[in-house]
Amino acid sequence: MNEFYKKDIISIKDFNKAQLEQIFASTDKIMKLGPIDRREICKGNTLGYLFYEPSTRTRLSFDAAMASVGGNSLGISDISSSSTKKGESLADTVRIMSNYSDVLVLRHPLDGSSRFAAEISSKPVINAGSGTEEHPTQAIQDLFTIRKEKKKIDGLKIGIIGDLKYGRTVYSLLYGLGNYDVDVHLISPESLRIRSDSVYEIKKRLSFTESTNIEEHIDDLDVLYVTRIQKERFPDEEEYLKVKGSYVVGLDLLQKMRDDSIILHPLPRLDEISTDVDKTKNAKYFEQAEYGKHTRAALLGLILNENGF
Repeated sequence: MNEFYKKDIISIKDFNKAQLEQIFASTDKIMKLGPIDRREICKGNTLGYLFYEPSTRTRLSFDAAMASVGGNSLGISDISSSSTKKGESLADTVRIMSNYSDVLVLRHPLDGSSRFAAEISSKPVINAGSGTEEHPTQAIQDLFTIRKEKKKIDGLKIGIIGDLKYGRTVYSLLYGLGNYDVDVHLISPESLRIRSDSVYEIKKRLSFTESTNIEEHIDDLDVLYVTRIQKERFPDEEEYLKVKGSYVVGLDLLQKMRDDSIILHPLPRLDEISTDVDKTKNAKYFEQAEYGKHTRAALLGLILNENGF
C-alpha cells in the first residue's frame, strides 16, 4: 500500500522512520532508472507552484524533479507579477491553482500558511517553507544525503551551526533526526539558539547539547550542518549586525575535523563556508542539492501514483 498517495506534505513531524526509509528507497530506485522509464512515473501530471518568497534551489529543484519523472510545471515565482499584487487572497490563489494542477507546492512567509492551504486546496499540498516553521522536503533531502554519504544515520554525531532561531531547515532536520539514534550538538550565538517554544517538543524526540563554541565538538563530528545567519528574518538590523559572521568554516577548521566527516549546507550561503572548502572531499553541499531533485522526484511519484512506482 502506498500511504503517500494524495498526501499533504506539511511537516516532517508527520513522518515516522519507516515512512522516511520508504522515501529513501524510492529515491534510490529513481536514481537507478533510465530516463525513459523515469519519465513514465508522473507522465501527464502537472505541478503547480506558488512562491511568495524568493527561491532558487527549492523551486528549480521541484521543477527539475517533475520534468525528470515526465510531468510539467506551472505557477508563480514572482508575486509582483501576479494577482496577489492586486490584493488576491492566498485562499483564492490556492483554489485557482488547484484547478490547474495535480499537486501544489507553496512557499510563504507566514507561519501556518501551508497547513491553511492544505485545508483549502482540492489537491495535495507540499510545504516548501512556511514562515519560520518548517521546510520538510529540505529535511528529507538532508537526511537522504547523510544516509547516502555516511551509509547510515543511526549512531552518527551531528553538529548544526549558525542561525538556529530563524532557520526553518534546522527545525525540520531536528524533527526528522528524532526518528534516529543520533548525538546532536547545536552551536549558535546566544541570541540565535533554538526557540524556547520548540525546545520541549524537540527534546521529546531527541537529546542535544547547546554551545556557542564551534571547536567544542568539532573533532568528533561525523556531520557538520552549516546554516547562514538569515538577515531577512531579523526584526532589527542592529541585532543582525551583532551576529553577522559569527562562524566561518574554513580549511583551518576542517583540519580539526575527522577525515571522513562531511559538511552540509541547505544553501544559499554567504560567507559561513569558505570557497576553499568546496574543493575538499568533505564538502557535500552541492551533492546535497543534487539529491534534492531526486528525493522530490520520488516524493512526487509517491503522491501521484496510487500504487507507487
